[in-house]
Amino acid sequence: MKASKGSGGRELKTRVKTGKNRSLSSKLWLERQLNDPYVARAKREGFRSRAVYKLAEIDDKAKFLKPGARVVDLGAAPGGWSQLAAQRVRAIDGKGRVVAIDILDMDPVPGVDFMVLDFLDPAAPDILKERLGGGADVVLSDMAANATGHRKTDHLKIVALVEAAAVFAAEVLKPGGAFLAKVLQGGTEGDLLAMLKRDFATVKHVKPAASRQDSAELYVLATGFRGGNAS
Repeated sequence: MKASKGSGGRELKTRVKTGKNRSLSSKLWLERQLNDPYVARAKREGFRSRAVYKLAEIDDKAKFLKPGARVVDLGAAPGGWSQLAAQRVRAIDGKGRVVAIDILDMDPVPGVDFMVLDFLDPAAPDILKERLGGGADVVLSDMAANATGHRKTDHLKIVALVEAAAVFAAEVLKPGGAFLAKVLQGGTEGDLLAMLKRDFATVKHVKPAASRQDSAELYVLATGFRGGNAS
């Protein structure tokens, strides 16, 4: 691979050659990563993924990651969202708490209590509340189902995953809590939105600048959990 320069000395995009063991799709993905300013920024600032800037932008506006808050991060690996959450709720200082779970292992993150755990496990809500020392103020989910390449199928899979995460959130959130989850653009999330509008005071879609513009990725942010009135 190499980075070329224009006639004025300006750095141009890094180009990746397609080798014997590298498919075109792999080449394009790697090229995109190497030229992504958020990937470079994450490396420079010590974050584990570019996704941290999506959460940062959403929280800068909604301000749900408050000092002292208790946070659950679902599907946390590689840990970028957990890193930012721990900083903003001041878990490193012992003020807030961040409990992160994933079915995959993850390297330790300062201020984060990590467990290898499937949030679909019936025991998961009680386990997490015990680790948090009570109910959660925020439930985060940047999870995505394994892609099939078929857009409608992938959309249905991720909506089902987010619906399960929303049900989980209703079991662990305290009244007034917030739920943020990744979804995909599509026309079949009506049931999900109806569920969230029943359980939360405010529900809206957001697309942060760090989310690639050519991606169908969106985030749904639900705030003001109704607690005992929720299903």
